[in-house]
Amino acid sequence: MRTEELAWLPATQILARSGARELDPQAVVRAHLEAIDRFDGRIHAYIYVDRNARSASGVGVAVKDSQPVAGMPWTYATPSWKDRIATEDAVPVARSRKAGMAVLGKTNLPELAAAIGTTNTLFPATNNPWRQGITPGGSSGGSAAAVAAGMATVALGEDMGGSVRIPASCCGVVGLRPTPDRIPCEMVDAAGLSSRGTLGRSVADVRYLFSVASATEPHASSSKSAQRIGMAVDSSLGANAACQAACRRAADALRSAGHVVEEIAWDPEPVAAGYAVVRRASMASFPADLSTFGPGIRQLAEQGKSLTAMDYFHAFESATNAANRAVNAPLHTAYDFLITPTLGVLPMAIERVPAFLGDEWRRYVQFVLP
Repeated sequence: MRTEELAWLPATQILARSGARELDPQAVVRAHLEAIDRFDGRIHAYIYVDRNARSASGVGVAVKDSQPVAGMPWTYATPSWKDRIATEDAVPVARSRKAGMAVLGKTNLPELAAAIGTTNTLFPATNNPWRQGITPGGSSGGSAAAVAAGMATVALGEDMGGSVRIPASCCGVVGLRPTPDRIPCEMVDAAGLSSRGTLGRSVADVRYLFSVASATEPHASSSKSAQRIGMAVDSSLGANAACQAACRRAADALRSAGHVVEEIAWDPEPVAAGYAVVRRASMASFPADLSTFGPGIRQLAEQGKSLTAMDYFHAFESATNAANRAVNAPLHTAYDFLITPTLGVLPMAIERVPAFLGDEWRRYVQFVLP
């Protein structure tokens, strides 16, 4: 097998072949490093690469720069922390090392992970691996781009309002946002909404990294009975026709497999409105000098500082109740699970990514917030 082909091996195959001594684990790591040399000059997925990365298993993991890796930069893409070096590993990083993975480096993100693209003032903008000048999504855009380009086997990210799922969709990979705290986090956000998640090129690889990072074995259902599925493909905010069509094709495949799929109503606006208030408050709570933030983040943080406790409480309560109506109510009364598009619009040019928490942002994230 040629070196470049090793970079595309799924984690499950790497583990099986290296375990059987049919594959040199370090050869896969070298393949990822060579892919970084070939592609990252134009993609800019990484902000730091460990050229001496070692692996006992052959699996290479990229880590979003919101999570600490001992001895590597930990900037969170904000000038306040541009020179910060982590002194210890995040829990999922430590668990990945213990499982024999090579920590390949740190991946790019927007400042304080507060955008649905991946641009900041410290590092070059991250490009979509499939098309130069198009956003990879955000905020785990560097992680998704690295996996999509064969520059890592799997990657760690974080997701509060779509930050794993959006870039996974933009880059054509798989992203999982588990229930918060399934993967431990040292810095818990005040709202308890952020969740560390996993990215890979297959569901099996995402499952594997999640099992390592969470120190649990995901339950695999053996049920083969027909399921009742609710499908939301449009809303009052409107959704791109191509996004709707992709979801409908998935629904057709599920129907062909014997499942029942019914369209349901979807109202994301109350969730988006409440989330915007909560997110502004979270910007104001960062332990850093607000004057060093970029203008967009600084404005959001200043708005967050002006909020009262009652403003926050009412926004959180309103958004939670709206999300329950959108998601939990149909699951409790009629359906086994729901399917939706990930994005309300197609990936766009980097310079056209809508401002965080703005009106166009709501249309973009309408299916991931509830």
